[in-house]
Amino acid sequence: MSDPARTYARRYERVQKRRDHGFVEQAVADAGGRVLFTSGPSSAPLFLGVEDPTGARVGLMAYVFHANRVITKNRPSDEHRGQIRYGDVTSREWREAGHPIGFDPTGVDVTAVLVVDPEAGVLFGLDPYAYDPLPLGNSIYFKETLVEAVHQAGWHVWERDTHSGPRKSQTEPGLETVVGFRPSELFRFVALERRAQALGLDQALRYRAAEQAVAETSVGGAHQLERDFGLSSHELLSIINRKSRLAMAMRGGVAEHHLGLALAQDPSVESAEEGTIDGPPDFHVTMADGRNVTVECKNASPRAMADGVFKVEIQKTRASKSDPLSRFYAPDAFEVVAACLYGPTKQWAFRFCRSSRLTEHRAHPGRIAPLQRIDDRWSATLADALSLDPG
Repeated sequence: MSDPARTYARRYERVQKRRDHGFVEQAVADAGGRVLFTSGPSSAPLFLGVEDPTGARVGLMAYVFHANRVITKNRPSDEHRGQIRYGDVTSREWREAGHPIGFDPTGVDVTAVLVVDPEAGVLFGLDPYAYDPLPLGNSIYFKETLVEAVHQAGWHVWERDTHSGPRKSQTEPGLETVVGFRPSELFRFVALERRAQALGLDQALRYRAAEQAVAETSVGGAHQLERDFGLSSHELLSIINRKSRLAMAMRGGVAEHHLGLALAQDPSVESAEEGTIDGPPDFHVTMADGRNVTVECKNASPRAMADGVFKVEIQKTRASKSDPLSRFYAPDAFEVVAACLYGPTKQWAFRFCRSSRLTEHRAHPGRIAPLQRIDDRWSATLADALSLDPG
């Protein structure tokens, strides 16, 4: 039985959308996602089953229309023109035959109306409700300055005046929100569209939501680093995975992030500020009782010792050429070490130990031995570690 609340999409067969549909499919990859299913280039709208960068699966139904920059009589020369076109738009009977847009009331599938300009490398997202039914034959113009703004920021929002005409009599005069974005921002737009349709946002609220979306790093939204480097999150992570030093730094940074979350949730901790210099300590912590403590974060080894005890390496990556001992920490470099147990346990848990209780380097008195056993000297909380005798 069909759902009476669902608007079923009219299918358009034998369309020629290889380049435009292919551009949207490539945008999925550029945004760090993966195309699981596509309805292909010869029918419209374009149905895509995609996996976003987080692994979540999304159904996208996109009405995709072509734009390019061509000189048009009686039009300014700095414009890109897109046309809402399926079939013979010169036929009034065809235009008025009824061309409703399909929507999924459950919010599982997302509907989008996209004007794509493959040569310029940008997409323009229109409000599907403002184009339901489709005003076939309607032309939409975008200034070159708007295209440049999209290229520069990756995401640009503006309003355009709407007005009725012989081929768009259903369009009321007013304002329309347009979102221009680079392919790497596709999932940010999908998230915006899902929210706008679920909440039934009007033009003003849609504009505000689109403005706010650029400041968010939401699911599918491109991070500032993706825009800075011109790469998708998938490409950046692939580079990190190939470069051992980058991967090591990433693992350290992620462990520090989780330690910060753990300290923020610890009732015995008043505040925890990350260190601002390149070197120890990683955190400056103020305890609830007023004590100030410095904490260094290290990743425990994925492999335990022969007797099953976890181990952690506590030394710098490399030493200074002028001072070979600089690779080994002195106990006063920080007061407490937090060992992240994700490696051996796959859980973001930590064990804490005063640096003064750690094993001393055999060959270099006054320095901490590089390899430490995570034994009964270590505590489950920072407060417990501080309560033990300094050693």
